[in-house]
Amino acid sequence: MASSAAAPSRSEVLSLFRSLLRTARDFSDYNIREYVRRRTIDAFRENKSLEKVSSIVAAYSEGRNQLQVAKRQSVVYSMYAPSIKSVMEVKGSSGSN
Repeated sequence: MASSAAAPSRSEVLSLFRSLLRTARDFSDYNIREYVRRRTIDAFRENKSLEKVSSIVAAYSEGRNQLQVAKRQSVVYSMYAPSIKSVMEVKGSSGSN
């Protein structure tokens, strides 16, 4: 059962957070990259107030699972990356101030 496992330390949780944000940067598509980044931040804010050890362990485990999914998806998306950048990524276009 999840409650028998020790709660992750603060450093483990922060490491997971940083790993998810780093993995988000690996996506070549702007929309997906920002979605993963935003979803990571939202999930950590949502789980910030958890107090029960079983809930903390479950949330940490779900975060680790999501990290593995994001890593696999970034590889797949890199194989099929679009040839042009998103409008959000284009810098220095003529006519804009």
